[in-house]
Amino acid sequence: MKEGYVIRDQSLPLFLTATIVDWLDVFSRKAYRDCVIECLDFCIKNKGMIIYSYVIMSNHIHLIVQSKDGKLSDLIRDFKKFTAKIILEKIQTEPESRREWMLECFKLATESHSRNKNFQFWQLGNHAEEIYSEKFMWSKIDYIHFNPVRAGIVSNPQDYIYSSASNYIDGKGIIEVEIFQIPVVNVINSNSFIKYTSYE
Repeated sequence: MKEGYVIRDQSLPLFLTATIVDWLDVFSRKAYRDCVIECLDFCIKNKGMIIYSYVIMSNHIHLIVQSKDGKLSDLIRDFKKFTAKIILEKIQTEPESRREWMLECFKLATESHSRNKNFQFWQLGNHAEEIYSEKFMWSKIDYIHFNPVRAGIVSNPQDYIYSSASNYIDGKGIIEVEIFQIPVVNVINSNSFIKYTSYE
């Protein structure tokens, strides 16, 4: 039996949340946030990932993501697997005052299932939601960009560099995202679309 949410339409954009096991504050360290950024950048350039919005918080990330190839489940699985591998290697080999405690938490998390033998880094599942309308897309973009404001980290969304808010407000960010402006809409069903595009 499969665990977690099954993505029904592999071609549509999804809002998803990936959370560290036990809500551990792994991403309070810049080195680990940078691993996520490097992986997202690689996936955009080499794996057909389209990102409309993202934020990296201390213990979870939010994304609005789509696959050019219509293989979103595979793309998300590979992204999570690779980031887990790289960050776990860093925790074990680079200076980390919390190493023993974190590794113990990651090891204990494997006891509830048989998917990973040594360490479980990400919680199972992504809480994925299909983006079904322009209004819903903007509600999720705003939710993502205001996460660091609600957490008291910054006063303005664009001041938090580990999110796409500055891409939307200042036109630049640490990775390139697809700026949502004009939906390509199915005229028969105005609540559906294939892909958001930007002005040329």
